[in-house]
Amino acid sequence: MSDYIKVTESASNYKDLELMDTHKILSSMNAEDQKIAAAVALCIPEITKFVDELTERFSKGGRLFYIGAGTSGRLGVLDASEIPPTFGLPHTRVIGIIAGGDGAIRKSVENAEDDAFQAWKDMELEGIGANDTVVGIAASGTTPYVIGGVKKAKENGLLTACVTNNPGSPLTKAVAIAIAVNVGPEFVTGSTRMKSGTAQKLVLNMISTALMIKIGRVKGNKMVNMQLSNDKLVDRGVRYVVEELKIDYDQAKILLDKYGSVKNAIEAGR
Repeated sequence: MSDYIKVTESASNYKDLELMDTHKILSSMNAEDQKIAAAVALCIPEITKFVDELTERFSKGGRLFYIGAGTSGRLGVLDASEIPPTFGLPHTRVIGIIAGGDGAIRKSVENAEDDAFQAWKDMELEGIGANDTVVGIAASGTTPYVIGGVKKAKENGLLTACVTNNPGSPLTKAVAIAIAVNVGPEFVTGSTRMKSGTAQKLVLNMISTALMIKIGRVKGNKMVNMQLSNDKLVDRGVRYVVEELKIDYDQAKILLDKYGSVKNAIEAGR
């Protein structure tokens, strides 16, 4: 199929898993998991370059799209869905799209990932434009849905990147900035929901969190723009105001109730 070594399909370092006792299974998985952060660290130069270019476009009103299939698609949807409650941006700024549509988040949609033209059609439904950025996520680096989507985006002048676990895969060659995290073979051969999926989650956390910090959605180390959508978050917000303004809890609660966000309450309190 290709002339590169597909790391994600390489044989596990462990044999006869069914003969292991529970402790051996878990300790072996943990040993493999400890390799993930080091593999991600090697990709920080590429992640840095991408975040800086993304921030420039995002600050001009561009949006961030994640596209993927299966586990990779679900991770993109997850990261996108956490931006509004955590950083207070509308859900239209960071958008996760999964092959097969939203129903594929819960249940596998067979063959959805094999259509090389569908991702661009899905993005067009969101009104994709020139300042937008597309990140293709695929552990294998061979998913037609993802490759087709980033290729079309690149042709239309959008910034493109990928998060994959196979260096040298077709996906890495289809984008402007390739983030290829080589975590080695999976504990269960080929099960990329394991180390590969964890690595993807770490990279997506880094991309979106760094972006939100750089566009001013974080102050100090606080989520000052988070949605105050439940009692736990309201309490957290009040405590942020208390800490920043050095006032008592009740005064901080009055400010937060009046101004609706931690950021606004702090600015008014000053």
